[in-house]
Amino acid sequence: MGRNIDSTCSQCRRSGEKLFLKGDRCFTPKCAMVKRNYAPGFHGPKGRKRLSDYGAQLAEKQKAKKFYGLLEKQFRLTLTKASKKTGDAGKNFLRALEMRLDNVVYRLGWATSRAAARQLVNHGHFTVDNRKADIPSFSVKVGQTIRVKKNSANNVYFKRAGENLKRAERPSWLNFDVKDLSAKVLHEPKDADLPLNLNVQVIIEYYSK
Repeated sequence: MGRNIDSTCSQCRRSGEKLFLKGDRCFTPKCAMVKRNYAPGFHGPKGRKRLSDYGAQLAEKQKAKKFYGLLEKQFRLTLTKASKKTGDAGKNFLRALEMRLDNVVYRLGWATSRAAARQLVNHGHFTVDNRKADIPSFSVKVGQTIRVKKNSANNVYFKRAGENLKRAERPSWLNFDVKDLSAKVLHEPKDADLPLNLNVQVIIEYYSK
């Protein structure tokens, strides 16, 4: 399976903004965007070059891929499926990305980054409607319940995750039960629940060429 082996801090610096790829570290003075807020490379902080229209579209697409931790094939496939649905293709695309199981685990506060959430899902720590779910790209549906497996609830990781769960700012479309370590999908993400730092229209224009 392919994976992105680039430095996570370099990915944020290349994008020009925090993508929160390193969890808690991104909120500290150690964050690369605080210490070196310029693109990585030999020439250092000499300012960013002005991009062409195509370059701006490519940069936005790359930023979205890094934000959700996807490779090209899966990212494009998600967009193709979203474009076939009725309604706004851009919003459908972002909703599909938000309803991925790994993103839901991250949004609920079980992990401090999407990469960590993806690893938890891969290791089989969760169930969806009492069925084992170990595929990060699994798309949750309205009415389904995501729960930490009983034998995983006693894992040291989940016992230590209590503070993160209390601090997490969860979206309105997910109803979390702290005692049961479960969450129910109430409805699809509304426009206000979608990320504001991604210009999805520019991404669609990139792929329409």
